[in-house]
Amino acid sequence: MDDGVKKTQQAITGKGSALNKYQDVIVGNRSLLFLFYYECCVWLGVIPGALGMLLRQIFWPRLFGSCGKKVAFASGVVLRHPKRIHLGDFVVISEGCILDARNSETEQVIVLGNDVILSNNVVLSCKKGTISIGDSTGVNSGTVIQSTNNCPVTIGADVIIGQMSFVIGGGSYNIDRLDIPIRMQGIKDDGGVVIEDDVWLGGNVTVLGGVTIGSGSVVAAAAVVTKSVAACSICKGIPAQVTGTRKEEA
Repeated sequence: MDDGVKKTQQAITGKGSALNKYQDVIVGNRSLLFLFYYECCVWLGVIPGALGMLLRQIFWPRLFGSCGKKVAFASGVVLRHPKRIHLGDFVVISEGCILDARNSETEQVIVLGNDVILSNNVVLSCKKGTISIGDSTGVNSGTVIQSTNNCPVTIGADVIIGQMSFVIGGGSYNIDRLDIPIRMQGIKDDGGVVIEDDVWLGGNVTVLGGVTIGSGSVVAAAAVVTKSVAACSICKGIPAQVTGTRKEEA
């Protein structure tokens, strides 16, 4: 079991009051004043329509470590440890998104640049990890981006990530031992994922830890990227293979 899951389970099932457990696991802050404000914002989070968006645009920015101007929050957005989340200007977070910034080792856990758009039901999950997304990047519906065990996920500017894609840093367990369950052998340090600027991932693409996708590359739908890809590459398949290039001929 990875350290993030262990810590969450211990925080929920261990000793201590239910209030403190809720503050540690969900809110990320022991301040009663911040807890009260967080709870009020949770109620605002389910209000539909234009009124809900207006109220969230007014009150929600104070939840975050930093929040730029004119950020739009749709209904049903779930926040964990919002003070460790930093949002640029004109960010759009659509219905049902989950931003989980549970990493006590840094205050910069989830960082979204200017003009980032998260479509419906996108999950950004950090368990002792970090996620950074550059300016003008769009993440389509149902995509999961996860960083665990100090394996960061860094996504550049002008990136397009297709529907139902999966990008994970630190997603592989050690499996060398047979005397203990796999879940107890810990997560491999794979170095995380880097997706450079101007990359297009098609729908249902999987990018595994230890991979860098060079700028200007295109990954076809349903591909599984297990090795790094040079700039301006075109790749497809399981595992993904480079089948062409976007570089102009001399």
